[in-house]
Amino acid sequence: MPLPFLTADRAVDAPGEYSDDIALPFDDHDRWRRPYRPGPWRVAAAALLLLLASFVLLAAVIIAAAGEPVGGLVVLAVAVLVITSSLRLLRVGAWVSRAGLRRVAFFSTSTVAWQQIRGVRTVQQPVRWLGLPRTVQGQALIAERQDGRVLPPLLTDRSADFLARGEAFDRAADLVEAWGDEYRAR
Repeated sequence: MPLPFLTADRAVDAPGEYSDDIALPFDDHDRWRRPYRPGPWRVAAAALLLLLASFVLLAAVIIAAAGEPVGGLVVLAVAVLVITSSLRLLRVGAWVSRAGLRRVAFFSTSTVAWQQIRGVRTVQQPVRWLGLPRTVQGQALIAERQDGRVLPPLLTDRSADFLARGEAFDRAADLVEAWGDEYRAR
């Protein structure tokens, strides 16, 4: 079963495969897409959650077979919650399209049209390490709105997608900035 939110387009995978003439190497600019692949830390966490869900599903079957259908349904609901959390974890990140810039967090999603964004740039600042409360010095891709407000970081080099993958962070930040340059001017 294809999971389109898990993969980026082939043009993003290999550095240097697209030229400067084609800053946005995608065919369909109306479709929301993440211009990078989920990192190994994010995929590993989702895989562990799915492994946990399989054990919870097995427990639900055993509880229901033992004659406790209500208990089995409760445990089944927990398993569905864990599976949903795993899939949502895979969707977290920055998404772009012709319509604007979308920041997907675990519990919320915010979308800003390109016309409302003054600029997208990479800055050095304290960033959260793997999304935990601890902060370290790192790079963050931020977007500034026309009214001067700065959105929360879209990408950081210490996130679950880019930890120990500096080149992938640079490539993803460049692609998001290219999308912004292309569609803010219109």
